[in-house]
Amino acid sequence: MNELVIMHDQQAVTTSLILAEAFNKQHKNVIQAIEAKIEPAENSARYKRMFYEGIYTDKKGEQRKMYYLNRDGFTFIAMGFTGRKADEFKLKYIDAFNRMEEQIKKTYVIQKQDSYMITDPVQRAKRWIEEQEEHQVKLDEEVRKNEILQPKALFADSVAASHTTILIGELAKILRGNGINIGANRLFQWMRDQGYLISRKGTDYNMPTQRSMNLGLFKIKESTITHSNGSVSISKTTKVTGKGQQYFINKFMKMNETAIG
Repeated sequence: MNELVIMHDQQAVTTSLILAEAFNKQHKNVIQAIEAKIEPAENSARYKRMFYEGIYTDKKGEQRKMYYLNRDGFTFIAMGFTGRKADEFKLKYIDAFNRMEEQIKKTYVIQKQDSYMITDPVQRAKRWIEEQEEHQVKLDEEVRKNEILQPKALFADSVAASHTTILIGELAKILRGNGINIGANRLFQWMRDQGYLISRKGTDYNMPTQRSMNLGLFKIKESTITHSNGSVSISKTTKVTGKGQQYFINKFMKMNETAIG
């Protein structure tokens, strides 16, 4: 005889054909026993998950109905088969189900192991391909979620670790590109009003406050200017750091969302 239990749809099953042959029954009688279980309305939902209808080709080349039976389905049908020989086959079936289910578990473990842990080169290669596909799916899903939930905040995150500093006027342009209606003069005024830039008139006007410097939002660029009379002066320019760009973009985005809401 062929194997008593086979793999079908990732579970251990037998078939009405194998069952009929093993217990020396006519196949039509096994079919009748199965359908007597599943046809009554009160049994339909309970038993249909134990039996799955299929098709096989007989010796004449014609297609005929058969059933797949999982462990529970086999138990229900085989209970009606009596005699010493029937009991021997029941024990063989139980053993076959156990072996097949154990093999399924091992296969599942191998599939879910990290590829470097698998010794078999073919299985290792298959698992490595699965890992790459799983990684790409996760990456695509993460990108999709971010694009839906925070498309503009992503830009701010991308410049957080940047060493590139920009002028406050350039930051205003970035904000406008992200839907914030503000120009350079208004942005300077807002930063002074909020205590990010020094508002008192003098040599420190529009320079970062100590609080802003402590937060790492700005850097001061110093340039040496040589005048025509030979004198030298120092020019200071306030520039926004990568961290500052992230900070202000996120802040304005949240303010904009609140205003819209």
